Amino acid sequence: MEKKLIAIDLDGTTLNNESKISLKTKDVFKKVRDAGHTVSIVTGRPYRISKQFYQELGLDSPIVNFNGALCHMPANRNWESQYHMTLERDVALDILSLKQHIDIHMICAEVKDSFYADTFYEPNQHFFPEGKNSFTALTPQNLKDNPTSVCLFTTAENQKPITNELIARYGDSIEVRTWGGNTPCLEVVSAGVQKALGVERIADVYGFKQKDIIAFGDEDNDYEMIQYAGHGVVMQNGIEALKNISNDITRHTNDEDGLALYLENYLNLA
Repeated sequence: MEKKLIAIDLDGTTLNNESKISLKTKDVFKKVRDAGHTVSIVTGRPYRISKQFYQELGLDSPIVNFNGALCHMPANRNWESQYHMTLERDVALDILSLKQHIDIHMICAEVKDSFYADTFYEPNQHFFPEGKNSFTALTPQNLKDNPTSVCLFTTAENQKPITNELIARYGDSIEVRTWGGNTPCLEVVSAGVQKALGVERIADVYGFKQKDIIAFGDEDNDYEMIQYAGHGVVMQNGIEALKNISNDITRHTNDEDGLALYLENYLNLA
């Protein structure tokens, strides 16, 4: 079998419903790497809350964060093939005004290695690994640079009206995506940012043909990646719109080791 580039989403795909990597998944990915395939995490999460999974899986490949806005090599900050796409600072600060008429728990901005938030709110136990002191207040005085993304945490029923408001305000200068599994987040990034950009960059650098790319996902932020991959696989727990464009669907959910079981069978690793 030709060596494959395997692009994996985290929440709702590689991670179970407790936001953990199961022992079965770790075992299968070790077999995958031992067989000579390349595994890359492609996630909406920033690196600060995805690096633990990168390390758990023993990866040394590039990782894609912020839904495709950042592609980098953790062990080499000067990796010549990295890229970083940012959002206009003025847009990020203007988004704060949404709180005046919509109930939003927290608005935060990520600047690659720095994190800014307008208040302290924990969407899950991993979001602030170092507690309340792990962020800087999101203000015009503190935010000096263009951020990689802006995240908005709110109730499920508010997500659609907020998305509509964002598009009405900023038009085609932005993309609005979701990530987070059981604690979904609206993420605003620069126009043109999507996960397939990062997958394509990694494939080009490592010499993978499109037909040898396998991608796994479950939500709308995985759409272009599933569409781009030579073999796009959607989780059993994935959304219908994604299943409709996939090459295959796992028999089991993310909470039943669906990704691991699929790869074990597809790559003949059992």
